[in-house]
Amino acid sequence: MPLNILISNDDGVYAPGINILFEVLSEVANVVMVAPLEERSTTGHTLTLDHPLRLVEIKDKVYGCSGYPADCALMGIGSILKDTKIDLFVSGINRGANLGQDIYYSGTVAAAREATFHGVPSIAVSSAMDFMSNHKPKDEYFYTAAKFIKKLVLADVHKHITPMTLLNVNVPDVLENEIKGVEVTNLGFRKYSESIEKRSDFRSREYYWIGGKYEGHNEQPGSDCSVVDAEKISVSALNLLEKTADESKKWNEFLGVMA
Repeated sequence: MPLNILISNDDGVYAPGINILFEVLSEVANVVMVAPLEERSTTGHTLTLDHPLRLVEIKDKVYGCSGYPADCALMGIGSILKDTKIDLFVSGINRGANLGQDIYYSGTVAAAREATFHGVPSIAVSSAMDFMSNHKPKDEYFYTAAKFIKKLVLADVHKHITPMTLLNVNVPDVLENEIKGVEVTNLGFRKYSESIEKRSDFRSREYYWIGGKYEGHNEQPGSDCSVVDAEKISVSALNLLEKTADESKKWNEFLGVMA
């Protein structure tokens, strides 16, 4: 029996990355897409609680949602596929990497995290193309990422993802035959200028743009940033509940001092 796969993203239901993912995974699975009707990049784990959500059927098995990526995961799991066993949730393919601390801003990762909260094995996948560039992304790079996810599906990856853990996959922006390997990685740290630009509109009223240019990353062997720079696919297992014994001991001692 083919797997039932639910997919979403934060670039929107019409973005090329998710539609290429839908095309490639549909070769081996039953795929349903629920994605935002408009771009929702860097919206983090936002849920719409203060106004209704709207759902539009774009075509067979493809739905646009007025909400955010995490809303889309909920709509797919709790409404559209509520009577279907979902074997795997995949969020992406994002235009731009989700490396290091970027995972905390990412709507792509948030959608996968929401599905994980509901007990569905989940993957977030991104293509490390320059999302600040005005150049049209190359579909071939999205196919590189989509075909890797297809390999994971064929290898029954959903059976190996432990509860409350999601896989964060980042794929270099190269052709499939140019990939130099796959590595399991830790989160790195990316550096941005984090500049805030002050401007004036035509009525001389002040407004601001949060900008910031990417300024590289900390060089840490085995980090997701370093591995993608080496044109390898990075796979990070993000455990949402993990608490180490050392960390617990440290805080027990700290609170004991305060008592």
